[in-house]
Amino acid sequence: MRALMTKEDFNKKADLPEWLPESYATFHQTVTDKTFPCYFGMSGELRGELRYAYISQDDWSNLPAALLDFLKLFKDPDHKRHGLFVFVEPFEREGDLEEYRRQFWDILQYLHDIDEVEWPSDRPRNPNHYLWDFHFDGEPIFVFGNAPAYKQRKTRDLGQSMVLGFQPRRIFEGLKGTEKDGIMSREKVRQRVEVWDQLPKHPDISHFGDPTHNEWKQFFIGDDAEPITTKCPFTHKEMKTI
Repeated sequence: MRALMTKEDFNKKADLPEWLPESYATFHQTVTDKTFPCYFGMSGELRGELRYAYISQDDWSNLPAALLDFLKLFKDPDHKRHGLFVFVEPFEREGDLEEYRRQFWDILQYLHDIDEVEWPSDRPRNPNHYLWDFHFDGEPIFVFGNAPAYKQRKTRDLGQSMVLGFQPRRIFEGLKGTEKDGIMSREKVRQRVEVWDQLPKHPDISHFGDPTHNEWKQFFIGDDAEPITTKCPFTHKEMKTI
């Protein structure tokens, strides 16, 4: 199992599990549709700027190395707008949204539990804090889940695989929630999302640093227009009880 991949690697089908080329082909077709709401994702895919990884249902051990390799690449100034997309081997049958949500958070918990770098001392450990964010190797990362169980929010369905998107927080420098360019870019994308989904913006979608917002809820939103009321599944190592 290879770690970090480029789009050219998907042509080497003999080296890949049978399910992966089809999952990537659907992903590519979706995000390069000229009406796809996310400009950055479309542009990155067309230019070959994105990076990829995959995990099977019974083996996630490839993911930490792929994420570390991606973060090293990201530190090169020429790669600041890159994102990492991780394909998860499909279930034997398509699951419901809660099954994908549980696996999404299990994967993030797995990454956190084996992470050898402590979170910065000034960053909240409790996901209920409005400044909480996921970290790996000391880097704050926005992670978002996409799954075939999304039937209304079609922008979150990127094919038969669940796909996790990893975007280091520094990608958004100059595009933060309270900055003019950030506000304009975000609103343009959200308008296009509403057209695709035929639904209003999800109530849990906001910007990082909003004191009325919990960032973790934006990682895996519902397939509706109802706010998430459940507890965050993630637990920081320092907050676990023996």
